[in-house]
Amino acid sequence: MPNGDNWQSDVLRDLRGGAAQQQSAQGPAAQAQGTPAAGAPQPPQGDPAQGPGVPAQGQGGHGTSPYPAPYQPSAPAEAQPQAPQAYAAQQPHAPQPHAPQPRAPQARPAAQGPGARPARTPDSRPVMDKTLAGAGLKPRHGEPFATRALRAARRTVSSSAAREVAETTATAEVLQQAVTTGRQIAVTSIRGGAGKSTIAALLGTTYAHYRHDPVLLVEADPALGTLPLRLGAETLRWTTGDVAGIVEPQMSLLDVTGYLVQLPDNAWLLPGSQGQIGAMLDLRSYEKVMVSLRRYFGVTVVDCETLPAEVARVALSASQARVLAVPATLEGVSSTYAVLEWMRGLPRHVIAGTVVVLTETVPHSGLDLDKAAEKLKATGASVQVLPYDRHLAAGGVIRTELLAQPTRLAATRLAAQVFELSQQRR
Repeated sequence: MPNGDNWQSDVLRDLRGGAAQQQSAQGPAAQAQGTPAAGAPQPPQGDPAQGPGVPAQGQGGHGTSPYPAPYQPSAPAEAQPQAPQAYAAQQPHAPQPHAPQPRAPQARPAAQGPGARPARTPDSRPVMDKTLAGAGLKPRHGEPFATRALRAARRTVSSSAAREVAETTATAEVLQQAVTTGRQIAVTSIRGGAGKSTIAALLGTTYAHYRHDPVLLVEADPALGTLPLRLGAETLRWTTGDVAGIVEPQMSLLDVTGYLVQLPDNAWLLPGSQGQIGAMLDLRSYEKVMVSLRRYFGVTVVDCETLPAEVARVALSASQARVLAVPATLEGVSSTYAVLEWMRGLPRHVIAGTVVVLTETVPHSGLDLDKAAEKLKATGASVQVLPYDRHLAAGGVIRTELLAQPTRLAATRLAAQVFELSQQRR
């Protein structure tokens, strides 16, 4: 019987013994090699120099001759015949060939059903660093105490209170009108610092206060927008770009709101970014989000990029009403007049459904607001004035109870007028 530890000497001894003895011993030798006895030392499955997976000489599937076969180049491990599984299990020290493992199916990144989470869940990030938030001072009321006391005294001796109640009631009736399809209102400006995000926050807060159906605020200005901060959101996770790859037609309102930031009075926020530098919002994602979410919310207020960005131009043309924030300065009015003249070349409903808001950022703007409003109205757009408010000018979270009374009345009138304009466009 060949010795597995010195098979070369066994082959030489067989050669000297003669062909006759080899033929007579061929069957038992092959049988002994094919079925080794239990406990006996096992021959190696292949020559270590040839690598794992190559069968030992004389044990191949092409014959039972004990003579060494001629040298042939080693084939790849997968092309060589493998030893039986039971035989390989008896050789704990022999190198085992590695069978190819089936590849696991890759998970699809998109959601497969209503409410399904995507493969990648973004981390929640704070809207503002806690150390920076601690640097803010206590918010002040929008107007001094003496002004509020004088107004309260006048209301007790005049009939202005009755007029205010009547005006508030009429405004509330307009804001609570039912809608057949969701109304989309776009808020934009021609430059930064014009109060665009502040106006969007005031409109969304007003609609959420007066209406019973859900209200959505969308931040379509991902370049370090301030809408989440103005609305009091603490953390952000899902953005407009993320929701564009998640939302499906069969999703319910409960599924959709799981990706939004909840605000008071049945309002919801969809941020544009997590405060990261260089975040972008492509046009296709914006269109998919707006079309998909329109049927869930009665009113959607969009805080757009400044003109003439592509997303802002598409939002202005696709919405039922538009708000153009303008700083109450001579430069702001002049630039806005040029934009309104350009909008006159668009379809008639674009300029007719636009409201220009002159925002006073300082107590005394140095501009005749009546003359400026008259000039802007000549283009066919409506004009409203948002008066100076200490609470709004300080920045930070907007607290409606700290707004000055003229600011609350102006915001309510603006929301009612914009909503009426949106109802005229189906």
